[in-house]
Amino acid sequence: MRKMLAAVSRVLSGAAQKPASRVLVASRNFANDATFEIKKCDLHKLEEGPPVTTVLTREDGLRYYRMMQTVRRMELKADQLYKQKIIRGFCHLCDGQEACCVGMEAGINPTDHLITAYRAHGFTFTRGLSVREILAELTGRRGGCAKGKGGSMHMYAKNFYGGNGIVGAQVPLGAGIALACKYNGKDEVCLTLYGDGAANQGQIFEAYNMAALWKLPCIFICENNRYGMGTSVERAAASTDYYKRGDFIPGLRVDGMDVLCVREATKFAAAHCRAGKGPILMELQTYRYHGHSMSDPGVSYRTREEIQEVRSKSDPIMLLKDRMVNSNLASVEELKEIDVEVRKEIEDAAQFATADPEPPLEELGYHIYSNEPPFEVRGANQWIKFKSIS
Repeated sequence: MRKMLAAVSRVLSGAAQKPASRVLVASRNFANDATFEIKKCDLHKLEEGPPVTTVLTREDGLRYYRMMQTVRRMELKADQLYKQKIIRGFCHLCDGQEACCVGMEAGINPTDHLITAYRAHGFTFTRGLSVREILAELTGRRGGCAKGKGGSMHMYAKNFYGGNGIVGAQVPLGAGIALACKYNGKDEVCLTLYGDGAANQGQIFEAYNMAALWKLPCIFICENNRYGMGTSVERAAASTDYYKRGDFIPGLRVDGMDVLCVREATKFAAAHCRAGKGPILMELQTYRYHGHSMSDPGVSYRTREEIQEVRSKSDPIMLLKDRMVNSNLASVEELKEIDVEVRKEIEDAAQFATADPEPPLEELGYHIYSNEPPFEVRGANQWIKFKSIS
């Protein structure tokens, strides 16, 4: 009898040591998956588009939630570090647009390729780099993903080509990556992103033309967050139907605030390219909560009420959370636990990003080429020399 009472006591004391929420989550039976209706895409030169219903598994839902929360918290931490003058230079944040980077990654393969403009932190994370490497790059430290030499606009990972600082210039490069995919006979596609502000660039239309002529596996993606810097799309473009801008290239307009809608549209577009049908154009209707960059307060050309309305009605993290809780894919307590874990991860990464040493001056010329013998690089004048090591 004593042995039995001791065993019961041990079980009860073990349960008491665990947080109540963890015990509750562990004992609850969740659904494995659920089917959701998603917004129908507007189509251009397409007879049918992505499905209007999709299945979300519990595992995928939790992963998307964690990824979007991580991007959100990472961007808010970058904002804080910038205001503390620990991050310097250009810095463009993507909070509000998390469904774009997470949904796109969910719709392609790790072997596929992606290139974007300078609002690149979220894509750098979803392409596989850690928060620690990203924040350390923002603070210019040796542990950054570009060794502290690229900063906010120039981050790279495997099959991720930046982070490009010149407006619209990444689009012809993306067409070139797609040409390499086709030339090498690989079943791969390239996602080539640009914003509504860059959409009027002439080089983008040249890239459209070549991609269509050569039937390149290129998905041109316009992230339409309504404002090019401080100029609304209505003031900047005679036609705001960006998904029709390809003219002879098929296009679709997607709800960029819904991670499931973005995922299904990306899968559809990737299948189109892999089938040898040539390029396709996607317009993601999204929204950024911060200003264009850190020097832009973001409220001189739009009202605080407009921002708050988007936050309250269309926030991508809130939409996914509501879906999962209402369909028994997760509980509020479980998602709160993820929030706590994400906050800790961000804090730990920020500690590293502020404590890690900066690269020494003598390494200024390193890593110009990926595989070359050492050589000398001239500095600001002909008497200053730096050694370059791959």
